[in-house]
Amino acid sequence: MSTEKTTPDQRAFTPVTLDLGDVLLRPWGRLTELRGGPVAGLLAAAADPAIARWNPIRATDRAGAEAYLDRCDAGWAAGNAAAFAVVDAADGTLLGNSALRWVDRADGLAMVGYWMLPAARGRGLATRATLAVTRWGIATADTRRIEIAHAVGNDASCRVAERCGYPAEGTLRDSHHYGDGVYHDEHLHARLATDPEPPARSLG
Repeated sequence: MSTEKTTPDQRAFTPVTLDLGDVLLRPWGRLTELRGGPVAGLLAAAADPAIARWNPIRATDRAGAEAYLDRCDAGWAAGNAAAFAVVDAADGTLLGNSALRWVDRADGLAMVGYWMLPAARGRGLATRATLAVTRWGIATADTRRIEIAHAVGNDASCRVAERCGYPAEGTLRDSHHYGDGVYHDEHLHARLATDPEPPARSLG
């Protein structure tokens, strides 16, 4: 049995496209292949009320969208953050986002987040994308523990976490300042690399 430890340099998120068949997860950035382009996609997402409340992108104009894309490119370049655009494999339409970032790279602790545009909701895509990113992070970057934190009132996000095999661990009080300008309590979910895969029936 090997006693070698993974170093922070080995725990790097390297750009890759994850192919789920009907859906592709493409690295977010200036050159993201997306119908209408990445800036237009981000502006549409930022204008959605649910995203603006629970997952504010702060890309309300072209400059803001370009700054967001630059941050994504920088995260990939440093190996610190892996932001994926979830797109329709047939026509490149933006469906949503799933992103993994290091909280403590040396310790193998990461956090994942996700959002879907209105037309993509209710189809299990957030679950499929988040599960794919989870598996990828564990397999390629030796992610030891991945957390999900969502506002207590965001029931849809809670269901995604549970379906992806992230059990609830507790409630964080007044934990995060959301897009509505209010600090919300958050549910904390987490999955360990050693945890079992969720049952297939939960992924629908």
